[in-house]
Amino acid sequence: MNKNLILVVEDDAPVRNLITTTLKTHDYRYLTAPSGETAIVEASSHNPDIMLLDLGLPDMDGIEVIKKVRTWSNMPIIVISARSEDTDKIDALDAGADDYLTKPFSVEELLARLRVTQRRLAMMQGEVQTESAIFQNGSLRIDYAAGCAYLDGEELHLTPIEYKLLSLLSKNVGKVLTHTFITQKIWGSSWDNDVASLRVFMATLRKKIEKQPNSPQYIQTHIGVGYRMLKVE
Repeated sequence: MNKNLILVVEDDAPVRNLITTTLKTHDYRYLTAPSGETAIVEASSHNPDIMLLDLGLPDMDGIEVIKKVRTWSNMPIIVISARSEDTDKIDALDAGADDYLTKPFSVEELLARLRVTQRRLAMMQGEVQTESAIFQNGSLRIDYAAGCAYLDGEELHLTPIEYKLLSLLSKNVGKVLTHTFITQKIWGSSWDNDVASLRVFMATLRKKIEKQPNSPQYIQTHIGVGYRMLKVE
């Protein structure tokens, strides 16, 4: 039996049954929730490892579920939605989602996304256990062990992906990291959609750490190549 517990938030019974049957067949533990309110209750009471979330819920938009959960949990959230517009994907990612799967989807792709997320979870948990150093760069400070970042002594409210990006750049300060390298480290793949997501997350991260986002002090863009964290004197 897979040790990770997955919360399936889906109001469409046939789709929910497809997902849960797939999870059961591959020995995943799971919970289900047919509405946003139920999802929040289940997430807070059972502390699942991963959430699979539909956006079109009967009582509230899935984006609101993401925002509420993100006030107290960093669990990976994979959106599974029929909404395929880029703006919908960006809204979900901005709210704190980690991945976005568009309906109709294949069982194989769902399982692949779950495997990637599990690897990322295991890596993050391993880092928490082994990291103890404090990174300091100008007014930016990262406590790797606590999983927190600070600017001018104030804690930054980062999404899990934003924190992972900041940590990756800080551990390679002064080095240009390519789009492919970053997306492989963050998402375990380098699809075109992942590069688009990277640009979104980098923009939101910059808004939080750069006093002048148009004239960045910490993160430098190398157009068509990638990003680099600058060493601040």
